[in-house]
Amino acid sequence: MKFGVFFEISVPRPWGPETEYNVYQNCLEQARLADELGFDQAWAVEHHFLEEYSHCSAPEIFLTAIAMQTKQIRVGHGIVTCVPELNNPIRSAERAAVLDLVSGGRLEFGTGRSATWTELGGFGANPDETKKTWDEYVRVIPKMWTQERFSHQGRAFSMPERTILPKPYQKPHPPMWVAVTSVGTEIDAAERGLGSLGLSFGGVSEMAQKISGYRKRIQSCDPVGEFVNEQVNTVSFLYCHEDDEKGIRTGQQMAGTFNYLSEQTLATRQAYPTPSYLSPGLLYQLRQESTSTPEGKVPQGLTIGDPHRVAQAVRNWEEAGVDRINFLLNVHETVPQEDVLASLRLFAREVMPQFAAADEKPAPAGAAAENHA
Repeated sequence: MKFGVFFEISVPRPWGPETEYNVYQNCLEQARLADELGFDQAWAVEHHFLEEYSHCSAPEIFLTAIAMQTKQIRVGHGIVTCVPELNNPIRSAERAAVLDLVSGGRLEFGTGRSATWTELGGFGANPDETKKTWDEYVRVIPKMWTQERFSHQGRAFSMPERTILPKPYQKPHPPMWVAVTSVGTEIDAAERGLGSLGLSFGGVSEMAQKISGYRKRIQSCDPVGEFVNEQVNTVSFLYCHEDDEKGIRTGQQMAGTFNYLSEQTLATRQAYPTPSYLSPGLLYQLRQESTSTPEGKVPQGLTIGDPHRVAQAVRNWEEAGVDRINFLLNVHETVPQEDVLASLRLFAREVMPQFAAADEKPAPAGAAAENHA
């Protein structure tokens, strides 16, 4: 079992001249400490227009700042939105390659299509097209990274033959992932040989079923890239404290604040009936999973409480087949920064050593031999 950190960068009102600056600085400090403590990945979302919930609209810049201030931790786009109105695939490939170069080969490349009408509608994107454009992106971007010259005639975009520069530092290219929230997306990931970037705060049992299907299907996949990235990540809130009651109380406060903020967003299917978005939406799913447990009990997958309770939650994810948990460390600056850092240190001291043996897993087939990371 490995451990990473996950940044939404939620910014509370009122917004003064220093508010966003201070939140970003807190996140960078958390990333530096995570690197020192042995966490192996730092992921940042791409969101637009989601007031207070997430002010992370340029993750490639934030991740570059993390890379420049750390030594080992890998930096993950979680995710690059594969919708032409938001990101041209050529520019996505170029920016990713530069980030891989300046980080010394530490990039993890996550993909997805967005799940809120607030974002898709804001850019004038057609929700009926997003699944198709995502599929096109994940097939062409690896070719842009590996072929000397590339041309394309497609649905989302077309281009004449050109040399797309620079090329990534990792050879043949960075590991690729897809955000898994909707039912069936884990199979889409497996069929294409992509890592499963699961976003589920408490649904261990449901996740176990998805992982089983993912592992089975990926054995006969037709990879879109040059190698198969068979890894499964999930995400959970983290608040670890010596006092179990305080750890639970603070962690539940984080989850409750997240739920409140996510209520302000508008899921795609709420505004635009489409067969491409059959599930209620990512943010709805997350708040349901983190509040569906009876009052007074902690959901099975929430890593909050004292080290013993947190370690048991990690074991639950491990038994479900998860390779890595990425932790959301704060929401809306609910937890004072010094407490966030203390939680990280306590987790690293008391919980991480219990899972050190599982950290010896080999790198994904086809990637380890040539990656520079």
